[in-house]
Amino acid sequence: MPNAFFVPAGVGDEGYERVTATEHTVSLWAPTMQHGAPPSALLVRALERVDAREDTRISRVAVDILGPVPVGDIEIRSWTERPGANIELVVAELWAEGTSGTARAVARGSAWRMRTTPTDDVVHTGEPTMRPVSEGIDNTFGELWASGYLDAVAFKFLTELGVPGPGQVWARPTPVLVQGESMTPLERLFSVADIANGVGAKLPIDEWTFLNTDLTVHVFRVPQGDWIGVSAETSTGPDGIAMCAGTLSDELGPVGRIAQTVLVRRR
Repeated sequence: MPNAFFVPAGVGDEGYERVTATEHTVSLWAPTMQHGAPPSALLVRALERVDAREDTRISRVAVDILGPVPVGDIEIRSWTERPGANIELVVAELWAEGTSGTARAVARGSAWRMRTTPTDDVVHTGEPTMRPVSEGIDNTFGELWASGYLDAVAFKFLTELGVPGPGQVWARPTPVLVQGESMTPLERLFSVADIANGVGAKLPIDEWTFLNTDLTVHVFRVPQGDWIGVSAETSTGPDGIAMCAGTLSDELGPVGRIAQTVLVRRR
């Protein structure tokens, strides 16, 4: 199996790029669907590339998972929704064939892309700093958490799962995003970010499912290095709906925040 989440699969009839998901993308919740992280990173890849400009970067990404993203062929579509000299909105969608045989959008991402300018002299971080990677413990999410995606990521845990307060872990994807390519810093960030609701979970997975339907990430600094830190905690309401919120970091410190809507169900 290729050491990549996706392999190139040519161009479709309408000229859209196509890729094929590998087993490294398989979700915890079902063997036929992808974990949310690889398709999120694939959307970010498209958002960075569409009408690309060297003087801009992505500042916020909102991903909506419109249905199970299948472990199979994926078509990537992207466009500029709102062009601008300083601020622009770019959109990308992942399309796949449904059970009826008709193609449909299975995930959508939108991003504010802003023109950059030097602000080195006023840098400030208001987010808490995680303990370093060197203090993490090599571990996995356990037998109940085994999946193609989780098995393809190296973890160093700073806390145990389910502890009071935020769960904290350093993570490093071992495959590349697309075979034959190096990951950009934001692709790497989003190839991990979606684990936040698992890191911040307080419910035992043998009794509950907690599937996120989206993720919104604000990035105030482009991450550096291979390791991504996730510090997150889930708040659960009385009616089966929860929210996970947390901080994303690299080894130099925080780089942004993530929020997810979570559907909670008893098994």
